[in-house]
Amino acid sequence: MKKYVCDLCGWVYDEELGAEECGIAAGTKFEDLPDDFACPLCGAGKDQFSEE
Repeated sequence: MKKYVCDLCGWVYDEELGAEECGIAAGTKFEDLPDDFACPLCGAGKDQFSEE
């Protein structure tokens, strides 16, 4: 499982943990997140994340 960091604010999406605050289940791969997924802290889109 990988981690992806928001280039704008540094929030980390961990595939192993998911993002409960966004309704994303643990084990959800970054590539499987909805196209409209946004960073819960700053609102950046998926294209603003880099693999850690």
